[in-house]
Amino acid sequence: MLAAYACDPERTRGRRYPEAPAPTRTEYQRDRDRIVHSTAFRRLVYKTQVFLNHEGDLFRTRLTHSLEVAQLGRSIARSLGLNEDLVEAIALAHDLGHTPFGHVGQDALNECMAGHGGFEHNLQSLRVVDQLEERYPAYDGLNLTFETREGILKHCSRVHAEELEAMEPGGVGARFLARTQPSLEAQLCNLADEIAYNAHDIDDGVRSGLITLEQLRSVALFEDYRLQAVQAYPQLQEAGAGRRLLYETIRRMLSAQVYDVIEATRDGLERARPASPDAVRLLPSLVTFSTGMRERSIVLKKFLFQNLYRHPKVMQTTGQARQVIQELFDCYRQAPHEMQSGHAARAAQAREDTESAVLRVIADYIAGMTDRFAGREHERLTGKSLWA
Repeated sequence: MLAAYACDPERTRGRRYPEAPAPTRTEYQRDRDRIVHSTAFRRLVYKTQVFLNHEGDLFRTRLTHSLEVAQLGRSIARSLGLNEDLVEAIALAHDLGHTPFGHVGQDALNECMAGHGGFEHNLQSLRVVDQLEERYPAYDGLNLTFETREGILKHCSRVHAEELEAMEPGGVGARFLARTQPSLEAQLCNLADEIAYNAHDIDDGVRSGLITLEQLRSVALFEDYRLQAVQAYPQLQEAGAGRRLLYETIRRMLSAQVYDVIEATRDGLERARPASPDAVRLLPSLVTFSTGMRERSIVLKKFLFQNLYRHPKVMQTTGQARQVIQELFDCYRQAPHEMQSGHAARAAQAREDTESAVLRVIADYIAGMTDRFAGREHERLTGKSLWA
């Protein structure tokens, strides 16, 4: 049963290209299925979360991260009476525009596109589902509903929001200009994303050996649940039980965060009493942590930034990744024909417009690469093998 403030697929704002409804699926279920079957979604299995693809088989990738966000989002949505299918669709699509090599790839591509519109991975995710996927004869993209597209566009600069508004008045860019909120389902995906990556980056960080359980004891959000785990299962203190202790601690930490979000959001909803999804958009963000949990989450994020994301070994590989992106961009800029035929043809056509249009084609091509394809292309074009 959906709450009054949840997005109802029968009242969707619709698709950019009208389509007859599906006989057995709601509009948001249909969006989810289109995302799962997309080429961009399959590529996520070989795109970096923190550790590069060649560094180990068990580290998270963009695909496994997206699945974890979807799982957490659906669990919370169910308790709040929100639309689980919409939450799942947004969660599975939210990273489709990420470059190879994680955030450093995005930063490098943004530098390459300076003066030509820059590069934002959220905007790129929207670009993927609106334009770059080529699956249907009648239109480019996946033709998703407004609500799914709204949730995918988590952040957007004012300049890009104005460009979106010019192309689609009252569309997904409008809220960034009016300073209103997205749906509760979109708000939930934003927070589920944060909960998921904090937890799995702890797991991957310890697995990699770059951070230790002993270091994590300085983080209250982790240590409180580690102590609970040891109290419930004293055998976890024995030698060789570290992996089970880590899993049990993370499991308890995740559960506590999920329950906190549910309780804090319910309190906010009871005070605000929004009567519809449109009423939600005029209110401050309602899907939230409690104040105490937010403060502890911030401490954990700072710990991970200082001890994992800025660890010398991570910085070394991200420096190499930055080099790959920058040199690939330069190679394609000098010789667009080196791209695969479809992209080379787009670049040739774009050359009739502006240089920026050509460079956007190159950025689209690089952003769509997996880690390993980018590495192979870089070696082919430069003769360098940075991870040999």
